Amino acid sequence: MLKHTQCQCQIIITLFDELFLHSHNTQLLCALCDGRYGEADEPVYEPANAVHSHHQLVFAHGYFSSALHEISHWCVAGSSRRLLEDFGYWYQPDGRSALEQAEFEKVEIKPQAIEWLLSLASKTVFVASADNLSGEQCDDVAFRLALSAQARCYLSNGLPDRAALLLSTLQRKFGGQVSLDQLYWPEEAYK
Repeated sequence: MLKHTQCQCQIIITLFDELFLHSHNTQLLCALCDGRYGEADEPVYEPANAVHSHHQLVFAHGYFSSALHEISHWCVAGSSRRLLEDFGYWYQPDGRSALEQAEFEKVEIKPQAIEWLLSLASKTVFVASADNLSGEQCDDVAFRLALSAQARCYLSNGLPDRAALLLSTLQRKFGGQVSLDQLYWPEEAYK
């Protein structure tokens, strides 16, 4: 697997903008690198408004994996959700209760399944993230199993159109191959 550094984030920004800036009026930005976000380094999706004419998909920390994660949320969001800040999704930060964590995981399965496929296409390491380090202890096995099942479903039955276009573009750019046998966790038997 390739190790992507901050400077390599320009690659994903350029690819995304070439594919979607004109067709979907959406621009990918790095919060860390873009001066408009000041000290803030948090991911956010902002629909076009009086301040900026493009929808802005902002990823955090200058990490390639963060860009893939935010792009995956964008690929899942329908046209009406793409008119809402952060796609109108509920988000409770780290420190969630078990009930809040279960709700969080429900909305993360599809985006993280797409992220896994995009990571394979770009030869980067994918790490499933239940993202609740300071919250109640939760076993993430059910989450990861649902995620792998969704990734296999997408690969077998087709991705959303924007995700499929980006996947093929990343495969051409980085040479990553995606196959069903890669979409199982160690505790799962390959079928």
